[in-house]
Amino acid sequence: MRTILRRPDFRLLFGGLLASMTAESILLLALAIWVKDLTGSNGLAGATIFAVIAPMMLAPLVGWFVDRYPRRPFFLAANVLTAALLTPLFAVRHAGDVWIVYLVAALYGLSSITLGAALSGLIREMVPVELLAEANGLLQTVRQGMRLIGPLAGAALYAALGGWALAGIGIVGFLTAAAVVTALPTPQQAPPPVRLRWPAELGAGLRHLAGEPALRRALLGYGLGSLVMGFSESLIFAYVDQGLNRDAAFVGVLVTVQGVGGLLGGLCSPALVRRLGEVGTLAAGVAFFSPAALALAYPDIRLGFAAVLLAGVSLPLTMVGLHTLIQRRTPPTLVGRVAAATQAVVSGPQAFSIGAGALLVGFLDYRLLFALVGVATLIAGGYLWRGRHLSAPPGTRPPTPALPVLPAPRRPAEDADRPLATGTHLPPPR
Repeated sequence: MRTILRRPDFRLLFGGLLASMTAESILLLALAIWVKDLTGSNGLAGATIFAVIAPMMLAPLVGWFVDRYPRRPFFLAANVLTAALLTPLFAVRHAGDVWIVYLVAALYGLSSITLGAALSGLIREMVPVELLAEANGLLQTVRQGMRLIGPLAGAALYAALGGWALAGIGIVGFLTAAAVVTALPTPQQAPPPVRLRWPAELGAGLRHLAGEPALRRALLGYGLGSLVMGFSESLIFAYVDQGLNRDAAFVGVLVTVQGVGGLLGGLCSPALVRRLGEVGTLAAGVAFFSPAALALAYPDIRLGFAAVLLAGVSLPLTMVGLHTLIQRRTPPTLVGRVAAATQAVVSGPQAFSIGAGALLVGFLDYRLLFALVGVATLIAGGYLWRGRHLSAPPGTRPPTPALPVLPAPRRPAEDADRPLATGTHLPPPR
């Protein structure tokens, strides 16, 4: 990871993201705790996370919008707008204002899709292909490492100052990110403009995902796991309340322990991508969630710490594997749409599972639901592992998409594997 930090442009981007990731780590969990305190309901607390995930159904439209504009100024403007979206939280006072928290959470979720799509394209534009895993691994390491201090700091600030302080910290974080990103150099050559044809361009990301075998396998497997992984957003509150007999704020302690696992997973992820490939790394991440969920079915605090630690390792492996696969297998001008479409395909089942979990936790024993999560993620991880050959380690294959080769009789052998910018292979001009 030291190699990627030697690049001045990436160091600037990293500094900006550090500010926004700090704000995010403090804010998101605290919103759910805020709702729990206002309403006393585990289901409504978990529904806060659902409100963040629900806008993912708009991801193809967001990706199409992101790909219309230059990456750096768009990313800057999106951070400023995200800061503005948090201001209604200052109006929350009592349980009747919970709808404001949900509204802000939904708008924040929409902004998160936009920032994620723009960031994926910006990294692909700035970073050489051979350093993509290192760049993604570093960002995930820091993002997960924030869980060491973010949730505890957020819980402490919430207890001392209330949710309004958290809103203020979030606003400062995103505005700081925008200010730092202004120092990024403008690319020497702007990407070619996107030809806007409705709705063909809107669905271009989904068509690419369906046509590329490694991406298709990755999304099917991860989507299967996401159908139940979202249960944990509500189940963890029931685990703390009913199983451990502790206050909802103790969730922040567990998420901090999860951050230790995330730090380890982020540090290991680039090496794992080089050894197993992107799909293999994604398979390992999904499979690691299985024993974690099974352990949480038994309410013991020591076993719970081990479980959330393993769950923390799981998350950066899945993110680094998936993001690096997208960036390596997608033409640069399509990265925004493909990244946003990926969020939609993955987060759609996850949003459903968060909503279902918020309902089911009121009728079924949370231990039974954790066991279901463990079995389903083990199956999903096995499905992904069987497809790991679709993305061999980077040293054994070219990093760009391998689309079908057009017939070219008598073409010289040395030209056969020369990729064009679109990822296709065409014979040289006669």
